[in-house]
Amino acid sequence: MRELTEVRALLTRLDEVEADALESQDLDFKEWPADDRQAIRMAVDMAVCMANGGGGTVVLGVRDRVVGRSNAILGVPSSAEPHQLKREIYERTAPKLTPEVLELVVPEGTGRIFLMQVYGGLPPYTTTAGSGTVRRGKDCVPLTGDLRDRLMVERGESDVTAVPVAEPVEALLSPAALERLRDMARQEQAPADMLRKTDLDLLGALDVLRDGRLTKAGLLLAGTAESIARHLPSYAWTHERMKSATAYVDRADGRDTRELALPLALQAIEARINADNPITTVEHGLHHFEFRAYPTVALREALLNALCHLDLRLASPVLVKQFPRKLEISNPGGLVGGITPANILHHPPLARNPLLVHALSRLRLVNRSNLGIGRMFEAMLIEGKEPPLIVDEESAVRVVFKRQETSPSFREFIADEGKAGRVLDVDHLLVLRYLLAHAEIDTATSAALCQRREAEMRDILDDMTQLYHYLERGGAGRGTWWRLKPALHRKLDGAGHAERDQRIDIDVAKTRVLNMLKQRNQRGQGGLSNSEVREVTGYTRQQVNRLIHELEAESVRMVGHGRGARYEYVESIPKKKTRGTR
Repeated sequence: MRELTEVRALLTRLDEVEADALESQDLDFKEWPADDRQAIRMAVDMAVCMANGGGGTVVLGVRDRVVGRSNAILGVPSSAEPHQLKREIYERTAPKLTPEVLELVVPEGTGRIFLMQVYGGLPPYTTTAGSGTVRRGKDCVPLTGDLRDRLMVERGESDVTAVPVAEPVEALLSPAALERLRDMARQEQAPADMLRKTDLDLLGALDVLRDGRLTKAGLLLAGTAESIARHLPSYAWTHERMKSATAYVDRADGRDTRELALPLALQAIEARINADNPITTVEHGLHHFEFRAYPTVALREALLNALCHLDLRLASPVLVKQFPRKLEISNPGGLVGGITPANILHHPPLARNPLLVHALSRLRLVNRSNLGIGRMFEAMLIEGKEPPLIVDEESAVRVVFKRQETSPSFREFIADEGKAGRVLDVDHLLVLRYLLAHAEIDTATSAALCQRREAEMRDILDDMTQLYHYLERGGAGRGTWWRLKPALHRKLDGAGHAERDQRIDIDVAKTRVLNMLKQRNQRGQGGLSNSEVREVTGYTRQQVNRLIHELEAESVRMVGHGRGARYEYVESIPKKKTRGTR
């Protein structure tokens, strides 16, 4: 959901773009219908849509297909009341929804708009008439068929892994899988007393035995290849070593190798990946550290996520494609419960297969607090590498790792900071890596990068400036920016990044742009567009906006709207003094 400050900032952009261009999974703009009954129905429908999609903000009283604040912001009528709207939504939804409805005062239209903050919960939600939609990207799509089933899975109401298998337990179990499971749990420091239990007692402690029957979760953890193939015919994994986008050198299939139980599958896939996962040795003082191109921790987290969050209703394998310069891990079934690649770092955890995830969490092989994705990011970032790319393809989730060399200077910096008692988390690492490739960062960019609210991000950036002394701050208000301190930049990246080194100093840039605009004004020419200023300065669009904001004190103004908008020097003409009249 979006904060009031974020919405206010977005409203200022309506002079340049349509509201539709600002919409996303968790944000929508809606015009308030003239008919009150229609307005209530619209608000109810949007509340259901957002709740099913994981929550979000609906801005009521704004047209989404026009440019210009005065054209877009029509507002809501004085007769509309937030508490009444909230009550109507509560009475017309099942299960009951209780969104927060906030009033925002604006100078346009009726002078007021509503922000409807809808919280995600346990979908599916519908109207009391039984209809419903779910948020997918910028659209609300009908909640029918597969989508409704998918949401039921997300609620845990159809957990395939909780279904018992009607065969004697002993006939289903693989001693090799159980021993490997114990080894993995021991490495993660699972409770020793649990690991000392007999096989059946261990499975009981993991809650994968129901009335003396082994559940499909238990089967996936400790079953033989034959029993898994028989009772879970859609479950499989494949590793392909690719030579191009359409051809592979060799492949392995879990069904052929008879390594289907999750601990054996994980071991087999990791072994195949590591056959072409070279090790780099980094010297740090008297110590030598070895790092793989694809860090072991990151791989383990990605593979575990794929194997335990796959949709067992789909006849598709967990697929690992290993290219010369990248690695892709995909599992059948999209992201669940409103989780998206843009919020996955901090979204409350949800499991497609709750019982399987519960058992793995008891063994400390997965984390139910959604720390696994963070560990995956961190494992890449501490070596100076890009974090993985996560792609939601609706019917599958794909995680992409680039093959990269470890940065010795960055890794040594992390080690030294650890010795000094400063442990950097994912937010710090993401910001540092961004600033090694870019001249500066602002609040909005860092919030999107770290998947945080802007208020949270300002605190993090201030800590990196005042406590850690990594950054230096400049500008003010919305124009505030942060950049790496020169000494730290040199330490982490030697001579520095070309983009940073070639950047025009902001004072020089201001002078250059102001002089150009003055000269064009004197010649009777038009001003400069945002893209033209970017060419002159080498700045990004956002940096140009900030620069122009600072030049407003020098009589620079934006003239026009949308694509036709230009920045011009508007010379102030002093008023002539006139004699008083009788």
